[in-house]
Amino acid sequence: MFTPEMMESIKKVEATRDARMGTEPRRMTAEEKDELLKAYHPDYRTEAFDEIKIGPNKGEKAPRELAKLLHSNSRLLGVDIDLDKIDYDTDVLIIGGGGAGASAAIEANEAGADVMIVTKLRIGDANTMMAEGGIQAADKPNDSPVQHYLDAFGGGHFAARPELLKRLVMEAPDAIKWLNELGVMFDKNSDGDMVTTHGGGTSRKRMHACKDYSGAEIMRTLRDEVINRKIPVVEFTSAVELIKDENGKAAGAVLLNMETGDYMVARAKTVIIATGGAGRMHYQNFPTSNHYGATADGLVLGYRAGAPLLYQDTIQYHPTGVAYPSQIFGALVTEKVRSLGAMLVNVDGEAFMHPLETRDVAAASIIRECSDRGKGVSTPLGSGVWLDTPMIERIGGEGTIEKRIPAMMRMYLNYDIDMRKVPILVYPTLHYQNGGLEIGGEGFTKAIDNLLVAGEAVGGIHGRNRLMGNSLLDIIVFGRNAGKAAAAKSKEVELGTLTLKHIEDYAEQLQSAGVDTGDVSPLLLPKYARHER
Repeated sequence: MFTPEMMESIKKVEATRDARMGTEPRRMTAEEKDELLKAYHPDYRTEAFDEIKIGPNKGEKAPRELAKLLHSNSRLLGVDIDLDKIDYDTDVLIIGGGGAGASAAIEANEAGADVMIVTKLRIGDANTMMAEGGIQAADKPNDSPVQHYLDAFGGGHFAARPELLKRLVMEAPDAIKWLNELGVMFDKNSDGDMVTTHGGGTSRKRMHACKDYSGAEIMRTLRDEVINRKIPVVEFTSAVELIKDENGKAAGAVLLNMETGDYMVARAKTVIIATGGAGRMHYQNFPTSNHYGATADGLVLGYRAGAPLLYQDTIQYHPTGVAYPSQIFGALVTEKVRSLGAMLVNVDGEAFMHPLETRDVAAASIIRECSDRGKGVSTPLGSGVWLDTPMIERIGGEGTIEKRIPAMMRMYLNYDIDMRKVPILVYPTLHYQNGGLEIGGEGFTKAIDNLLVAGEAVGGIHGRNRLMGNSLLDIIVFGRNAGKAAAAKSKEVELGTLTLKHIEDYAEQLQSAGVDTGDVSPLLLPKYARHER
């Protein structure tokens, strides 16, 4: 499977392995990290961003691909939608069928509300399903939510909204307990205690996992609970625009049947946006670990309706995406591989960074190694560095990889690469949308009444960088809270006349600003088709 150049490099990795065992490079100082990020992290490439011309975040920057969506008109502009013809009527409308949406639906249903999920693919087709490494919670005697807070706050460059991060860490132990009681099969020792490991930027072992398919196991359990509760789920149907009432409150959404092209009206007393991330936007032409539908839909829907964004200019590039073989280019190589002992090394077998630096620092380090330092390993699609996975077996004993990261092992074996015997090639991949819609502690947007946001579509929980395991945590904590809050609020809501006037208002703002992309948004699905002439 490997080229002659790769095989020559592997020999150097093997030759330096004994010397590297137990001698990790030192961690960088804060000053060194700042200098590295400014020089090499994609968030600092000024040419990759455009100024937002209209709306609540006018004058701020956003990735060029996202700015284009924000500068595009609604696909409903000029379309006659009969808002008096109600196809669905519910207390709580949840847009998105991933972990956050499912958690919200379960809690809203538990609170006695009528709830409905609408999702453009199938329930569970979400970034939740793609998560591998684990979920953080400070529930061991040597740990505390305070320590968890300090790790996450520092890892996010002290930019997280304190009220959101506090809620995340304080409610983490209960989130684990809730999932465990629902039936999530967490890794446990012979005494029944949960096994925990380190993640990048953590000062304690608080990563709870289900082998290396933690997200899939959590999503399986949540999906089964939604189905068992007989919560209505409308699949292969996208929300293409929020509906407001005459008083400016969220009142539902216009839905698009992805198979027939028909529009439908869903009226709701409260609306929860849980649409997930944006990896399929392929910012700066990066590959992505995200699922097929991750196209920033919720950000566009909320923004056009008047909800402000927060930290929309910051993206997480997971440092270890697959760089080779090409068939799985960009797929996630979980951080758990490094927490188990694998070390990042360059073409000459040199360890160039501590293996558990935060994700942004690790990504920038790899980019520097492959660019200015010329220490990357050439691949058919660019370059990468080695993740020395055989070290895991040396540290943990034979069988550790098969026991702790079996899905990763099988993925590589499909291409005749045995990560127990040879290192694997990695390079940063577009992984997580740090920014999103701004919310308060209860999950409500601050600009639109009755509109809540949960999961990856939220901005501010993690700041400008996220630690491993805090995303699976936030979809549970903020998903559950959004469901509870939406159900409670729905009991006192009386909707006025439904309207889509904000679409026309937005179009007028675009025209006044002289902006015309010639396209419509949200994108809904990525555009991969080649148009040959």
